[in-house]
Amino acid sequence: MQKGRGRTSRIRRRKLTRSSESRGVNESHKPEFIELKKWLKDRNFEDTNLIPARFPGTGRGLMSKKPVRVYTHVHLKEYYLSRFRGQKPKPEDPWLEGQMIISLPESCLLTTDTVIRSSLGAYITKWKPPPSPLLALCTFLVSQRHAGEQSVWKPYLDVLPKSYTCPVCLEPEVANLLPEPLKTKAEEQRTSVQEFFASSRDFFSSLQPLFEEAIDTVFSYSALLWAWCTVNTRAVYLRARRRACLSSEPDTCALAPYLDLLNHSPSVQVKAAFNEETGCYGIRTASSCRKHEEVFICYGPHDNHRLLLEYGFVSPCNPHACVYVSREILVKYLPSVDKQMNKKISILKEHGFLENLTFGWDGPSWRLLTALKLLCLEAEKFACWTKVLLGEVISDTNEKTSLNIAQKICYYLLEETTAALQKVSHMKDEKVSLINQLALVETLWTEELKILKAAAETLRSLQTTLV
Repeated sequence: MQKGRGRTSRIRRRKLTRSSESRGVNESHKPEFIELKKWLKDRNFEDTNLIPARFPGTGRGLMSKKPVRVYTHVHLKEYYLSRFRGQKPKPEDPWLEGQMIISLPESCLLTTDTVIRSSLGAYITKWKPPPSPLLALCTFLVSQRHAGEQSVWKPYLDVLPKSYTCPVCLEPEVANLLPEPLKTKAEEQRTSVQEFFASSRDFFSSLQPLFEEAIDTVFSYSALLWAWCTVNTRAVYLRARRRACLSSEPDTCALAPYLDLLNHSPSVQVKAAFNEETGCYGIRTASSCRKHEEVFICYGPHDNHRLLLEYGFVSPCNPHACVYVSREILVKYLPSVDKQMNKKISILKEHGFLENLTFGWDGPSWRLLTALKLLCLEAEKFACWTKVLLGEVISDTNEKTSLNIAQKICYYLLEETTAALQKVSHMKDEKVSLINQLALVETLWTEELKILKAAAETLRSLQTTLV
């Protein structure tokens, strides 16, 4: 046999290929991470397994120095039988909850308590009406970033992104290329942040005694936008006790240095919580990981619109990804002479069936098909609309008609998505300075194209079964 043609060689090549695709480049030697590790160690945290690295596809993240092993119920049973000789294990035994991948002491967390204890505390306590917890955190971040070398939090600030890719940060001409439902939410997000800035300017002015420079140069819109994005994209959930000096809005955000380097994967299962007994915020995983591979956590079962809006990225092959169908497109292929159309639309709106109508990897959603079935009801069957909303089949004709319209909508969206991708491609050639932002939008549209193609195939199969 020719050398390198055997089974062992094939296995070795597959392992090398898999490793090269998933392994990252160690960045723990970089000065900013060395300083961060020292700073964390001074606050009683020193991780021995996770190291910062840069990975293909996800960018900066955390790499495991040794395998993260999560055992099945069979493995657990064998483990306990051998270790405890049949005795029942204690509930607090960590083997029962998955493996702890990181546990960050409270002293490392940046919370509203951190802000109140700082020089900002006196100003926050005096200000009426009380500032929101979000404003307190954003104000602290801006002030600490401005302090530069004098900031106690400098090692953490130095590893934070200098800019973000949430829609609120995109150039208007790029944001205009987003899918319509997301573009609407992006405009709402931008308006919200602008109003947040405008409503906070008087509070910022009260902080002038703390700064030598004019307060408007310290707390500019771009500075606040950076702080807002930092909290919005990186904060973990941590409920704090109610403070009279802060507004009644939920105080549930905390920044977690080093822990926030963990990237998102929709396929992993984790449990994250603050442990009152240990005084640490910990994350346990139910997903295994090989040595020198990236360790992931899950931000939640979010579709790509939500991920881009809230975190500034798109997850390829996201099982929760979908393509939204607007009300205008929903009725695009329905008969214009239907005298009951307005009543049907009113019923759908009343029962919440005009929102979250989507195509997914497995075809049209149940909500979309249900809405179409009601809209396709013949005049003599209109009295059965309640049964439609309950999921009952009214007639073969109704089933076929709704599927046909779903297919037409799917094909229409396929054409629209292809056109959007061409538009993005042309702009990439013309606007080289916006290449990174455009690439992000292009990724979103590419994922939607894949979903629609899969949905179209499903619809063809469904129609075949009804013939």
